[in-house]
Amino acid sequence: MKIAVAGASGRAGSEITKELSRRGHAVTAIARNPEKIAALPNVTPIRGDVLDQAGLAKLWAGHDVAVSSVHFLASDPHKLIGAAKDSKVGRYLVVGGAGSLEVAPGVKLVTTPGFPAQYKAEAEAGSAFLDLLRQEKDLNWTFLSPSALFVEEARTGKFRLGTDQLLADANGKSWISFADYAIALADEIEKPAHSRQRFTVGY
Repeated sequence: MKIAVAGASGRAGSEITKELSRRGHAVTAIARNPEKIAALPNVTPIRGDVLDQAGLAKLWAGHDVAVSSVHFLASDPHKLIGAAKDSKVGRYLVVGGAGSLEVAPGVKLVTTPGFPAQYKAEAEAGSAFLDLLRQEKDLNWTFLSPSALFVEEARTGKFRLGTDQLLADANGKSWISFADYAIALADEIEKPAHSRQRFTVGY
């Protein structure tokens, strides 16, 4: 497939790009500084600005799938969604956040007392992005939330999937590596199972 990844030089974006390259997809890797994108088979680095809706739509046009892996506070969800629609891309996948996941019925992680203050604004912006996507009638979107801790760890290929509830292991730890998150996202691209839905991945 032809897949465009915006934010391809970031921690999640670079692992997603690497995983898609490993699987033989043709990847257009978009970043403000494309020289930071690792040289990989089937990967074409290109300069792009996620705040430029028209420019991003042109870069995404002609692809089967577009992925946005960008910080919510450093982007505009209206422009990203607009670019996805304008590009006529087949599917639009968003690297989501954990803050909008539920820890109890109707209780989002971001609203709990222990949620780190320094991540709250980013988490609330991610939750607002998801709300916007859920209002879309035409766009074929998917929002994949990581677990609470999104970390640099080994690629294991062993993880669980969920829907709107935060996943945690037997010790109550909620985490996922960027590499295993990338596997879950690539699996969803190849075998769509969460069209117009949010889902989550964790150990």
